[in-house]
Amino acid sequence: MQKPSIPRGTRDFGPIQMAKRNYIFNTIRSVYEKYGFAQLETPTMENLSVLTGKYGDEGDQLLFKVLNSGDFLSKTEENDYQVGSKALLPKIAEKGLRYDLTVPFARYVVMHRNEISFPFKRYQIQPVWRADRPQKGRYREFYQCDADVVGTNSLICEAEIIAMINEVFNNLQLPDFTIKINNRKVLVGITEVIGATGKEADFCVAIDKLDKIGIEKVNEELIQRGFTQQNINKLKPVFEFEGSIVEKLQFLTTYFAQSETGLEGVKETQEILKYLDSYKLENDHLELDLTLARGLSYYTGTIFEVKANGVQIGSITGGGRYDNLTGVFGLKDVSGVGISFGVDRIYDVLEELDLYPAETGAQVQVMIVNFGSEMTASGLSLLQKLRTQGIRSEMYPDAVKMKKQMSYANNLNIPFVVLIGEDEMKSGDYTLKNMLDGEQAAYKINDLISKIKNSH
Repeated sequence: MQKPSIPRGTRDFGPIQMAKRNYIFNTIRSVYEKYGFAQLETPTMENLSVLTGKYGDEGDQLLFKVLNSGDFLSKTEENDYQVGSKALLPKIAEKGLRYDLTVPFARYVVMHRNEISFPFKRYQIQPVWRADRPQKGRYREFYQCDADVVGTNSLICEAEIIAMINEVFNNLQLPDFTIKINNRKVLVGITEVIGATGKEADFCVAIDKLDKIGIEKVNEELIQRGFTQQNINKLKPVFEFEGSIVEKLQFLTTYFAQSETGLEGVKETQEILKYLDSYKLENDHLELDLTLARGLSYYTGTIFEVKANGVQIGSITGGGRYDNLTGVFGLKDVSGVGISFGVDRIYDVLEELDLYPAETGAQVQVMIVNFGSEMTASGLSLLQKLRTQGIRSEMYPDAVKMKKQMSYANNLNIPFVVLIGEDEMKSGDYTLKNMLDGEQAAYKINDLISKIKNSH
């Protein structure tokens, strides 16, 4: 007999888990819609021509490829197998599972540009797939909750994103988190100052691993990628400087004396901070991290990353500004900026910190005990009245022993049960039992409904 299993890096979610996930989804969705973003969905699969080349070499290796339907080997030749996968792949796989939601969004914008009013603000909540090595907080299938605005260069959008991040995590009652920001132009400026102009892609891929492998290993990787020891020595001030955002920007202004691109990144960051002042946030949770790179190659301006402090897990939100993403699909000069909330990691953070509201796991508010025979009709009638009032309710389907029915209610954390016995049939009252404290009393229908509704 075959033992059932699921692929590594994927998970099942039962009713309690889904209630918690929906709590996160709904919190994020409500903030997105409040800030004027409209919902969009794109297909699970994209053509590989859309996906490849957008995430850097390492990202391309993590794409899940989908074999062509039918006899997918019919177009191959013996020589293809000897040459290797790069020659073979285009003949056997033309599609892939989406790696993120940003590239499919850029493809959508280009395909529908004549129907879209710019600036175009959309949010998207869908799963993505990455052929990564599974570990804590890193899955092969996971949901992203993206919000992007394209068709404007205004840095007000970046300030709005910071405000949205704050609102989402405040609404999720997460007290201690840090929004790290940087600018890809700052990183380009750094490569210019250290004498490694043109190597910003290699530089970003290497220092993006700083949190994971440490400074020594990053320096080793930089050497492997063609950087000299002299380049690395000139990096030290950037790695070692500590101070407030204002102090770091002052440091960069001096550091970038000979880098126009670097100074532009500083100026953009200062402008975002100026806009953010108008929001009057009590705590913007903001930190300027000069080593923040984010490995995705399409970022060109501000980049964001959010960490939950006190929890051993990776970033829970990330994003940034991209100027050329639609250009690869034939629509030039359309700048965009966006963020993505990693729901699976946020789920784990809230679980570890025990931050879910008590009522999140309770799907059903009240269960009607089934005593069978003539009481069944009264139970079903009451059930319909409760549901008409928006109360999530059910009646136990079988007239089995009371102990079994009560165990069922307890196992599902149903807070109330209603008992309709012979006495209740005569009086027209309903006995309501609170499953949390054991309190039990008889109520008329209107009082019963009020008691249940006002219980939270």
